[in-house]
Amino acid sequence: MSIKDTVNKAGSKWMDGTGPDNDIVISSRIRVARNISGYPFPHFMKETEAEQVFHAVQMAVADKDLVTEVGKLEVTNLAELTDNERMILVEKHLVSPQHVENPSNRAVVITADESVSIMVNEEDHLRIQCLQPGLQLEETWDLADKIDDLLEKSLDFSFCEKRGYLTSCPTNVGTGLRASVMLHLPCLVMGKQVGKIMHAISQLGLAVRGYYGEGTEAHGNLFQVSNQVTMGQTEEEIVKNLLTVTRQIVAQERATREALLRDNRNFLEDKIHRAFGAMKYARMMTTREALNNFSDLRLGIELGILQELTYGQINELIMLSTPAFLSKSAGHSLKSEERDWYRAETIRKQLTKIQI
Repeated sequence: MSIKDTVNKAGSKWMDGTGPDNDIVISSRIRVARNISGYPFPHFMKETEAEQVFHAVQMAVADKDLVTEVGKLEVTNLAELTDNERMILVEKHLVSPQHVENPSNRAVVITADESVSIMVNEEDHLRIQCLQPGLQLEETWDLADKIDDLLEKSLDFSFCEKRGYLTSCPTNVGTGLRASVMLHLPCLVMGKQVGKIMHAISQLGLAVRGYYGEGTEAHGNLFQVSNQVTMGQTEEEIVKNLLTVTRQIVAQERATREALLRDNRNFLEDKIHRAFGAMKYARMMTTREALNNFSDLRLGIELGILQELTYGQINELIMLSTPAFLSKSAGHSLKSEERDWYRAETIRKQLTKIQI
């Protein structure tokens, strides 16, 4: 599959709505930061050095053992894409917003199903990322670990016996590993318990962020939980700690959901059907309003109230209603009011196919 296919379709493997605990855990992600010995960190590289890193990675990802393990990896120079195409990659969580700010001598390496993406010359020379649907942290780490080992056959990564892998940001030194899960927690939010839980999580060395990571708010009751400590623990310990905490959060969300359904079923049914009605008939809709309504629709699926919808359909609708996909659909960049109109129209068209 080409990069054009990637930016033309809204879905990815990690968005298909499957996987363990998929009623609460949307996705599991492992990201590994690596740098190549003999080269300055990206912020200090000369253009010629950035080009050399680019070509070294291009050769490494063509290794037959790596291709056998994960499939063909397509290398794309970000400078060859349009601004909107680069933003679609951001919205699909395949690259970071920082990675596309200055696309010169930066690249992304992506598998056909988009479960693996490697950012080249972002904050570090390589950011190896693996994404899977549902709660699959251990499986996702196993894949990232294999890719890391296979790349290290031809790339000499910067490593210190005392400190571990060396990275541009000191907070990533050590394992260079960031493990995260994307959670949908509407009932903990409604029960006003989420603040207390997230505060407790932060005491365990974990960070809580919004849908698009650092610096973003948790709209649509979507929370990204990840490790903050990368040194002093093994990769397996980091993954196990996050997995244990995630399972506890999942259990608390389910318990709160059952209590709300038992005590406030009429309220929940009304809330969910109102959201569906707004999505099906509204003529304008902001990003925040759409995400909050999508949250209610997801809750409807989770509670068995909206049996005709699937998690995969909701995830695809979220992606189709993002600014870059809306601009692509319209064929030109959109101002705020135009975008809200196109978003509502896109959602209406999709939901009219579903009878509830």
